[in-house]
Amino acid sequence: MSGQNTTGAVAVAGPLLLGVRHHGPGSARAVRAALDAARPAAVLIEGPPEGDALLPLAADPQMRPPVALLAHAVDDPGRAAFWPLAEFSPEWVAIRWALAHDVPVRFIDLPATHSLALKEPHGDQPGEQLDEESAPAPGDEEVTPHVDPIRVLAETAGYDDPERWWEDVVEHRSPAADATADALAPFTALAEAMTALREAYGDGGHPRDAVREAYMRIQLRTARKEFGDAVAVVCGAWHVPALAARTTLAADRALLKGLPKVKAEMTWVPWTHRRLARHSGYGAGIDSPGWYGHLFGAADRPIERWMTKVAGLLREEDRFVSTAHVIEAVRLAETLAAMRGRPLAGLSETTDAVRAVMCEGSDVPLALIQDRLVVGETLGEVPDSAPAVPLQRDLTRSQRTLRLKPEALEKELDLDLRKDTDAAKSRLLHRLRLLSIGWGEPAESQSRGTGTFRESWRLRWEPELHVRVAEAGVWGTTVATAATAKAESQALAATALSEVTALAEHCLLAGLPEALPVVMKALADRAALDADVGHLADALPALARSLRYGDVRSTDTAALAEVAAGLAERICVGLPPACTGLDADGAEALRRQVDGVHSAIGLLVAGATPAGAEAEATPAGGLRDRWGAVLRKLAGRDTVAGIIRGRATRLLLDEGRLTEDEAARLMGLALSPGTPPTDAAAWIEGFVGGASGGGMLLVHDERLLSLVDAWLTGVPADTFTDVLPLLRRTFSAYEPGVRRTLGELVRRGPVPEGARNDGTDHAYPGFGPGLDTDRADAVEPVLHLLLGRTPVPAEATA
Repeated sequence: MSGQNTTGAVAVAGPLLLGVRHHGPGSARAVRAALDAARPAAVLIEGPPEGDALLPLAADPQMRPPVALLAHAVDDPGRAAFWPLAEFSPEWVAIRWALAHDVPVRFIDLPATHSLALKEPHGDQPGEQLDEESAPAPGDEEVTPHVDPIRVLAETAGYDDPERWWEDVVEHRSPAADATADALAPFTALAEAMTALREAYGDGGHPRDAVREAYMRIQLRTARKEFGDAVAVVCGAWHVPALAARTTLAADRALLKGLPKVKAEMTWVPWTHRRLARHSGYGAGIDSPGWYGHLFGAADRPIERWMTKVAGLLREEDRFVSTAHVIEAVRLAETLAAMRGRPLAGLSETTDAVRAVMCEGSDVPLALIQDRLVVGETLGEVPDSAPAVPLQRDLTRSQRTLRLKPEALEKELDLDLRKDTDAAKSRLLHRLRLLSIGWGEPAESQSRGTGTFRESWRLRWEPELHVRVAEAGVWGTTVATAATAKAESQALAATALSEVTALAEHCLLAGLPEALPVVMKALADRAALDADVGHLADALPALARSLRYGDVRSTDTAALAEVAAGLAERICVGLPPACTGLDADGAEALRRQVDGVHSAIGLLVAGATPAGAEAEATPAGGLRDRWGAVLRKLAGRDTVAGIIRGRATRLLLDEGRLTEDEAARLMGLALSPGTPPTDAAAWIEGFVGGASGGGMLLVHDERLLSLVDAWLTGVPADTFTDVLPLLRRTFSAYEPGVRRTLGELVRRGPVPEGARNDGTDHAYPGFGPGLDTDRADAVEPVLHLLLGRTPVPAEATA
């Protein structure tokens, strides 16, 4: 059936045609009852015939739905398709029934070797869900409007909601009524409706259905020759009239002639309820798989059991829900169903009752119920004996060894890289990222420190990652060898220096020493040929970060240090000329690059300075001096953009290479009446803007605050509106407490110059009048201990 499938059968002599709606618990119960009543000699199911060899695995105790058949082209693993099956899917029920009763079971839909050849890859999506029979052939989208049979039948019955009609007619049929009724009656009744719809709408806007139905008729003929008419067919009800139609074998074969083919492989993979709820891509197009699973699994009192689940979830979230709430919610749901003329309270009635009784009218906890129960986070399992590419098997072994179980529910993972197991987990996750298998993404965590000894990840396993694994299998049979091969290939193909530096950083994070020689050679070649200072500045921070990984991951980074030092030297030479003649956007971009280079040189100096030695006495210390000289040039040249001059001044002040008096002098020059207001505002943004702690600097140094205040009050009214956006961007980045303190200082007014040294505490409450050197010196031993350095004795520096 196209779009959404309903239950139906054709009451004619011949095979038993059981039309179903995919992933419908009512259809699943009806199929089970019909099979129990008819006891067929064979069961045929709509699905790819390549999956026949995998059907016995459905009886394996390790197999737990939701699962899916995954087919992919051998030569192009990205060309893939899934056929999902949930516990409440009629096809899954039919498979399990046949295996339990030792009845032959087969798939009869168009083979994956043809369907994969017919479908077009969709960009980053490695495959398209093909169990939805509404999937049109490429180029057929605008031929005929698509027909939704359930909507047509619902409108005919006077319903405005197709899902509510389906629930009333099929899903909410009571088990007691089913036990006394004819098990084939619902199939017979709705098959007549499907026949009428096919007569009115033809193929319903899905021309490829004719090809699929021709193949299914051929397979049905073959089964009837082997088993006679005692054959049951479980398929979408839209196809029932086509399978019952009288056609010739020659006509069906003519429809299949000339179909393209690709070599395909197939296996079982885990699926999730969340994927079942998606209407495009890999989804199966049902809105409430968790609710459907509950309806299928609840032996009796489904509403009472559902309300109990909801109450349990809310209690886990520390919300007060009593037994009385559950009882009242059940009563309200049943009352709403009676008022709306429904045979049983549906999802809409239970949701309204939960909102009113348990959530006190709030939709906030209702969103949690929708996510965790109505949709659900269930992840299926497949047995180890299921076929898999070698890379998938190696990944599975690694996951078990490291106790990293794939889960559909997103979770945070904090790693301490000083521990062997955590370091191995980090290497695995970084290797998978390099292979474009996005199981984990780096994340910030409250427990994460500023050093390189900790990492935080956000993990979530999605079904399509199995396709990514299959695609990555072309690089190697293990995660390590595949990541190494891909890194080497990317290094040779990279055209930008920043690409190679990022790749070198990734190789160190992933622990790929075999790939480093190739990456380092490519890095040296690109660095030697690239004369753009901006490119060099973009590349240096990644190299500097990479050099820190040697401490944690025991990686030899000597070659990387030589390249990084060479880049830093070239940046020091070429940066001053590059900072002139820039527009506002170019100046802002270069300001960010200056920040990155400054941090990178700090890392290079820290990493190259032996414990207990003075940085200035080492070659790296010479690099720091050269960089300081570059910053002085930038801070003192009028031709340099204001935001860069302000940032250079601030960096020099923070490094102790510029006294407070010199900083005040440079600020006075930048904010002098002869400086255009926009340039002065840009200088202020560079000096105290962003998250650089500029607000606290103004709080502690009232001279700088007075300069800014005097300049601001002197800006002419006609130009104030031009500088206001820059100022708002600068000061809005400060924390609320800093902004409040600055406001109090401005309201109080400046301290008279002669009163600064009169012994009176003129500071704002909570701040001292100056630097307390004794308290600062007390912190130094702790810092040496944290940094792992041996403090230099006082007599050695005398």
